[in-house]
Amino acid sequence: MDLVTPGFGLVIWTIITFLCLLFILRKFAWKPILGAVEDRETGIKDALASAENARKEMENLKADNERILNEARAEREAMLKEAREIKNKMIADAKNEAQSQANKMIEQAQTAIESEKKAAMAELRNQVATLSVDIAEKVVREELSNKDKQLKLVESMLSDAKLN
Repeated sequence: MDLVTPGFGLVIWTIITFLCLLFILRKFAWKPILGAVEDRETGIKDALASAENARKEMENLKADNERILNEARAEREAMLKEAREIKNKMIADAKNEAQSQANKMIEQAQTAIESEKKAAMAELRNQVATLSVDIAEKVVREELSNKDKQLKLVESMLSDAKLN
């Protein structure tokens, strides 16, 4: 196959057409295309900066959230510890109060028992004294009912008095 070489006029017209097209593109299209590319580049840079800022913001928020969580945990632990201390104090107070009440009741019971014992002893003494007087009265009546027995009793008492 033979290659056909173009003619000189065709090459000139092709060059002139290319230069006209280049001039028209430069005059009307080159600046808007470069402006769009620059705008696109600026938009991409801004988006990357914005993404980086968002990432940093997320890291800061994550750190803040972790700090807040730790504070909440510490506060919860403090509240639980305080609640345990209050519970233990209430139990100890209740035990002390119960022990105090028990001691008071025991003391009152001992006092009541002691007073009942004294009352019973006094009643027993009174009964013994009454019985003794009754017995002595009967014995004395029996002894004094007979003249001989009266004389013997008087002599016996006088002899006891002399010995003392």
